[in-house]
Amino acid sequence: MSEPTRTFLFVPESAYGPTNNCIGIGHELRRRGHRVVFAAERSWQGKLEALGFDEDLVDLEPPSDQEQDAGQFWKDYIKEIAPEFRKTTAEQLETVTLPIWQALADGARYCEPQLKQIIARVRPDVIIEDNVIAFPALVTAEAPFVRIVSCNPLEIPGDDIAPVFSGLAEDDRAGWAAFRAEYERTHRSFWAEFNAWVQEQGAPPLPDLEFIHRGDRNLYVYPEVLDYHAARPLDSTWHRLDSSVRETEQEPADLPASFTDGSRPLVYFSLGSLGSADVSLMQRVIDALADQPVNVIVSKGPLHDEFELAANMWGAEFVPQTKLLPLADLVITHGGNNTTTEALHFGKPMIVLPLFWDQYDNAQRVHECGFGVRLDTYRFTPEQLQNAVRDILSDTALRDRAASAGAEIRERDGLSAAADLIEQVAAQARV
Repeated sequence: MSEPTRTFLFVPESAYGPTNNCIGIGHELRRRGHRVVFAAERSWQGKLEALGFDEDLVDLEPPSDQEQDAGQFWKDYIKEIAPEFRKTTAEQLETVTLPIWQALADGARYCEPQLKQIIARVRPDVIIEDNVIAFPALVTAEAPFVRIVSCNPLEIPGDDIAPVFSGLAEDDRAGWAAFRAEYERTHRSFWAEFNAWVQEQGAPPLPDLEFIHRGDRNLYVYPEVLDYHAARPLDSTWHRLDSSVRETEQEPADLPASFTDGSRPLVYFSLGSLGSADVSLMQRVIDALADQPVNVIVSKGPLHDEFELAANMWGAEFVPQTKLLPLADLVITHGGNNTTTEALHFGKPMIVLPLFWDQYDNAQRVHECGFGVRLDTYRFTPEQLQNAVRDILSDTALRDRAASAGAEIRERDGLSAAADLIEQVAAQARV
């Protein structure tokens, strides 16, 4: 007897990483015959419907008269505060991290009535949120609530792990204490204000200094080889997905023949849809690699027409990342959780150039777990980047270890595991 059709409502953050994660899981649920609805931010209009999903979209701020690209809300915001990325992680708490929380909270407040209306229309069997901020409507609904963490899992705090957003080493306890004190100083007042508003909407209080509730079931996306599970054990509601890599709808890239004939090592370079807006940083990396004996695929991003690639490079504004990563020998990345987990899913070592948020944590974890190198994003010299590329490409043991980890990650099939867990929540709610 087949499972009855369920309705699953996904509420992703308006950024490519969380949305793509939800698309991958949503595809698997649709393949199993379920109805999948996205309550995504308005700039995704038409893009999710084209993939076979129902759309019931929200605005995070008063609607604009101009058409926006998907995720434009964050592209504009990040471009404005990008100069702050040159500061230390502790300094960024007041000028980058707190303003991001404030912008997220403004969006949550604005769309709260819309979400209640969507839930009433859709009548979901399960609500799934992939975000870092609480939307009270999602936990006050009658349907069970599943939380997905698709940022670095330091987001789930513990005494014996580094504080999230710090990028601090696992043995730097003095640094942890100082960072936590600064987080307390910069965030306590705002957290208390937001927590009060959450409770006014009828939702439970938030965990101390956290901005989102735990779910009836909680999933997090992170490879076991990088995870903090030994230092911060989680209760039985938490389940790790080693990866959540969807099949891209894009056609394979039309790479030059010299990029696929094995004559040179192939490097994949991406700073993400947000980091690539830093044209000067993109140009520094391009210049450093221009005369090196490698070929480089460049994900150029939204300002693709403001810089030129070198002769040993090929790129485009958008590239099919999950089709290109398997071809690469090395990945140079900003350390976003999406690219970090996808790189290891395909067994690729990394050079990480973090900019903000949890990217520092991913960079540090890749470095200290021996799957790549963390460099100082705004202070690395061309020689340091060139040496890192050369050392990783010549390190057969590292590349074999990454390849072995990738094979194990792919075998675990995170998308199917996520769909199984979400189906179980729906089944248990009907009992």
